[in-house]
Amino acid sequence: MNKTLLASLLALALAGCASQEPEQPFTLTLAHINDTHSHFDPTDARVTLGNQAVFTRLGGHPRLLSHVNALRQQASRDDQPLLFVHGGDAWQGTGYFKLNRGAMNADVLSRMQLDAMALGNHEFDLDNGRLSAFIQSVNFPVLAANLDASQDPDLNGLDNLKPYILYAFDGNKKKRVDSVEDAGKRPVVAVMGLVLEDMANISPNVGKLRFEREVNSAQNTAKALRDQGVKYIVAVTHLGLERDQRLAQQVNGIDVIVGGHSHSLLGDFSNLGQGDGGPYARRFNNPDGLGTTCVVQAGQFAQAMGQVNVTFTPDGRVSRCEGGNTLLSDNAFYRDIRRGDNHKLNEAQQQRVAAAIEAEPNISMVAEDPALRAHIDEQYRPALAKAYGDIIGHVPLPLKHVRLPVDGKGSQIASLVAASQLYWANTPEVQAVTGRRADFSLVAAGSVRNSLEPGALKEGNVGLELLPFANPMSLVSLTGRQVTGLLLETINASLPSAAHTGRFPYGAGLRYSFNETSRGRGYLSRIEYLDNGQWQRIEPDARYQVVLNSYHASGNDGWHTLFDSQQTFTDRLDLAFVNGNLSVFPVARLSKNGQGVIEVHYIKQSLNCKTARVACDTDARAFIDYVRERRPVLTALPEPGVTLNRL
Repeated sequence: MNKTLLASLLALALAGCASQEPEQPFTLTLAHINDTHSHFDPTDARVTLGNQAVFTRLGGHPRLLSHVNALRQQASRDDQPLLFVHGGDAWQGTGYFKLNRGAMNADVLSRMQLDAMALGNHEFDLDNGRLSAFIQSVNFPVLAANLDASQDPDLNGLDNLKPYILYAFDGNKKKRVDSVEDAGKRPVVAVMGLVLEDMANISPNVGKLRFEREVNSAQNTAKALRDQGVKYIVAVTHLGLERDQRLAQQVNGIDVIVGGHSHSLLGDFSNLGQGDGGPYARRFNNPDGLGTTCVVQAGQFAQAMGQVNVTFTPDGRVSRCEGGNTLLSDNAFYRDIRRGDNHKLNEAQQQRVAAAIEAEPNISMVAEDPALRAHIDEQYRPALAKAYGDIIGHVPLPLKHVRLPVDGKGSQIASLVAASQLYWANTPEVQAVTGRRADFSLVAAGSVRNSLEPGALKEGNVGLELLPFANPMSLVSLTGRQVTGLLLETINASLPSAAHTGRFPYGAGLRYSFNETSRGRGYLSRIEYLDNGQWQRIEPDARYQVVLNSYHASGNDGWHTLFDSQQTFTDRLDLAFVNGNLSVFPVARLSKNGQGVIEVHYIKQSLNCKTARVACDTDARAFIDYVRERRPVLTALPEPGVTLNRL
């Protein structure tokens, strides 16, 4: 046999062997953020390193951008596929949003080159016209597979609002494609979105949108993608960690869930004095017993970024899912939260702190992206500084807000907000309008958006940050039995692991003790109200005047008892300023429309907070008046009001 023929036969044999080699595993890196809530600037933070507490600043969007760009550069060098996604709730949270109403969010997020974003509940805080403008302005797809927008005039037919998006990869290079066929032999990753199925009960401004069941929509979408030949499926959700984990155990075919809504900073951050948030990248078995789904989330307020590396078997199942969240720190450190020049660590101390951070796996010093920092400072910060207004008081020590009490310590801020509402409702000026005296107040933890740090407190710190939702105050009479039922339903709903804790109740002029008897369940051992300086037991059949914001007074966000008590008749009064004068708006009853949205029916004139002559932010004004008139040096209340005894 001649050498040429022998060489040809050998080449064919080798080619045949090569064609039978197993397909190489595919590995995808996901960088992810969620619940950034317009925190474009960094937030003050206390970090423990060793036995030393230091104060610095964490996150902010320019720092996020620097960090994800570093991940992109590394992925490019390694020829590694990477996607950068947002788990929703980019809106609300700071004065930037109040002033720019979504436009700044669209501007800044587009500069960060996201690959996809889920719709969060706070994206519905304005109206669907504003949301439509946001979706059309951003340069990345906004995803919601269980959202039916076909009947809504603002969101129907938007090219950039999709159930899912497909990305084809050639190493690190990616391209959006319409189908698996368009990708050729390149691996395709589908990113689908999921929004809260009960959105209509959480966000009142959903127009004519319909929200389908999360599990059903997720399963139908995953099956449709698998039937198309998609091997790798990522769900970007805004459901909360508990529902993400349940989704992973009830749906076949989703490989990774990147979540939001519960603000869960997953991972053990006790080395930094930040607590243990539970495992990052936890895997759950699918109902078919074959696949697994990896679930991750990255905290809140643009303070951290998650990075998860997912390796798949050749047939498209997850074989490895590893990574972690990283807190993104400034490089300046202080011994006091006031961050004065006299509080700054000296050079040797700064170097020791920097070395300690370098040794920790879950925090990193990251410089801000200079171009984005300059853009924010030039385009948006001047108006923000002007909007903050007059100083109303001073905060001498940090006042911490936590949604759910931890180790017996609840929110110092929520208690103060409740105290301000009770004080305001009982001022002569307000009583002259309502003709009533409030017995006690109630506040949901989610109504309060941040802690307060030492320093001057301005009007804008309250109306633009602490209480940004501009909710009217309400007075409504409830029986003792209804008050007890409300407390039980909201506390029990907040206790399960990774539950949405924004509905947890705080109060003023009211105190209660709750004992957990099994995981996520318990009973009230004490419930009392303050009557002429004396604590009295709440009587089941007695009626009490309760002051709270109108959002929760209508039963939104799981305060169902209030909705149930007002369907037929109510004596509720909503309070807002009309042309600068405090006015009362009597409510006749509540109902729900076809989308499940709670509607308020007024006896005479309806309260329309969108008109220029009406100011509905009486919740913020109550706090401002309270600080200015009663607590110019603002410290925590001596009586916490809430005793939560956990197992």
